[in-house]
Amino acid sequence: MKDLKYLLAYLPPFTIILSIYMTGWWSFLPFVFVFMFVPLMELALPGTTKNFTEVEEEGRLGSRFFDWLLWLNVPLLYFILGYFFYTVSSTPLAVYELVGLIIGVGIACGALGINVAHELGHRKTKHERMMSKTLLLSCFYMHFIIEHNLGHHKHVATDEDPASSRYGEIIYFFFIRTVRDSYLSAWKIENTRLRRAGLKVFSWQNEMIRFQIIQILYLLIIGLVFGALAVLCAVIVGIIGFLLLETINYVEHYGLRRKKLASGRYEIVQPHHSWNSNHAAGRILLYELTRHSDHHFKANRKYQVLRHFDNSPQLPYGYPASMLLALIPPLWFAIMNPEVKKYTTKQMKELIAA
Repeated sequence: MKDLKYLLAYLPPFTIILSIYMTGWWSFLPFVFVFMFVPLMELALPGTTKNFTEVEEEGRLGSRFFDWLLWLNVPLLYFILGYFFYTVSSTPLAVYELVGLIIGVGIACGALGINVAHELGHRKTKHERMMSKTLLLSCFYMHFIIEHNLGHHKHVATDEDPASSRYGEIIYFFFIRTVRDSYLSAWKIENTRLRRAGLKVFSWQNEMIRFQIIQILYLLIIGLVFGALAVLCAVIVGIIGFLLLETINYVEHYGLRRKKLASGRYEIVQPHHSWNSNHAAGRILLYELTRHSDHHFKANRKYQVLRHFDNSPQLPYGYPASMLLALIPPLWFAIMNPEVKKYTTKQMKELIAA
């Protein structure tokens, strides 16, 4: 019964649907809920460092409940998108209402879209990987499944990784670098795969080419069914969705770096190479994404059994609050730079002692 708490992950999409139905100032309900109510709730509710026993892990891994929680996000997200496109194409909206709805649906593309796609993209089954790509389509970020799995997880916490933010890097410059370089990296990874397999790069077998065509068709269908305004809105909510993802990337890896060994290779990825957060609300609403240290340590571990490690650096605030802070660079640096230095000093002392 205690696992039913994960049903609370459907609260953000509920607020989004309600905002589209009510319009008016209700249009901003999803933003208020995610970036105001949740951070306040995380300040009030303590997190937990408790891990599951081996027996509990086996039970959770054998439960389809956790899979269905993810799978249902696919029809739910596209219902929200269809309802939104229908509303903007058929209902006169004030500018402020349209802005509020765009922000709310953008949150849906980030939370229901890329966040769930991230988890499903690590699965081995074809239907779950297809679900992942379907969710990524909403943000025009289908290349993420290639670059994240084969690029980010390989190069994380190094300057070779576009998604690992650097110490002192302003988030708005990070956006430009990571969006551009992650896209180019996905092309390189896919082209290399095809060449090694003896296949032509410019062919239908190139998944990156297929992704571009599918994303263009997605916009064409929206335009034919709902009109030009809906197409513009689709592009904007998609951009909001992937910028929310990149904001999370910025927070998760800020200033942390793996050491380069004498061999020229980097040390193996460990839990202390990603920022972690045990804040209860964020863990539930984001399907345990906030236990990011273990995800990078063991990328194939499912979200319901991710663990806390005492040696992983802990964010002082939960994910929603940290994302807001990151958008104000002076405030972010004032809070996080001392945390990075403190943690780096701690690691050096532990290495000397060892």
